[in-house]
Amino acid sequence: MPVRDVLIVGAGPSGLATAIAARQQGLDYQLVEKGVLVNSIFNFPAHMVFFTTPELLEIGGLPLTTPYDKPTRLEALRYYRRVVDTYGLQVSFHERVLAIEREGEIFVVRTDKRVREARSVVLAIGYYDLPNYLGIPGEHLPHVSHYYTDAHPYYRQRVVIVGGKNSAAEAALELFRGGAHVTLVHRRATLGDSIKYWVRPDIENRIKEGSIAARFETCVVEIKPGVVVVESASGRDEIAADAVFLLTGYHPDVDLMRGAGIEIDGETLEPALDKETFETNVPNLFIAGGAIAGKKTGNIFIENGRFHGEKIIAVLAERLRS
Repeated sequence: MPVRDVLIVGAGPSGLATAIAARQQGLDYQLVEKGVLVNSIFNFPAHMVFFTTPELLEIGGLPLTTPYDKPTRLEALRYYRRVVDTYGLQVSFHERVLAIEREGEIFVVRTDKRVREARSVVLAIGYYDLPNYLGIPGEHLPHVSHYYTDAHPYYRQRVVIVGGKNSAAEAALELFRGGAHVTLVHRRATLGDSIKYWVRPDIENRIKEGSIAARFETCVVEIKPGVVVVESASGRDEIAADAVFLLTGYHPDVDLMRGAGIEIDGETLEPALDKETFETNVPNLFIAGGAIAGKKTGNIFIENGRFHGEKIIAVLAERLRS
């Protein structure tokens, strides 16, 4: 296979924006994606509405039109398909990158399908694919999930949601309105500050009136078929559960990055990189989008991550032509 100017890993908004910039600069690029187009957005809750306005999701100068104030997941999926078609982007789907090695001036990228070579690599891998596991017994039982999708299957079911940020709050509300009996379990005393401003009064009022049960300052210690074992200052207790959603956050693929030689902070999981060029400590290996945030995943959104690729490609284009 040819030695590309740049290999882009991840076909989310940041990766697509990088590919558009590479195409516009006349660079020989290839984009590989382990799943489907904008895989993370595809795996968002089915009826999710974005927090942001349409123009802040746009890439490549293409408008995202919607009759609503804020776009839906379905509209975003349709939009990014149009982006790929409009620019004729080269994307290899369902190709997972297993390892990245530097051999002289060339990167050798091994995937589950082939070996690729490139003069530079951009990791636009996000973080949504790797949940923060609790490390408790029963976490991998069939009725337990780290992703919420739709309320309908849980009609008249007893559902326990673990977490206290926006994802947990929105899932609790949608499940409640879908006819589920919902209990929210959160290890802290109050709900998180990141909850959307229009969601907060709704979830707080539902908890206050008892429509959604809530256990604060409580930790899940074990999950069994039919029950969740929790622990608080008053001791251990069991909550009946037909389904459990562990919405406790996500983190980037630090193993892949470390394997490529990128230095990762052991506490924050942030990669070592230049904040202006997004180049890591490994020359010509860059990171775009949410993976630069480490544990602080709330700091990087599509709104700001979509500009990383343009800066990266500007640096690479100058180097490759000098």
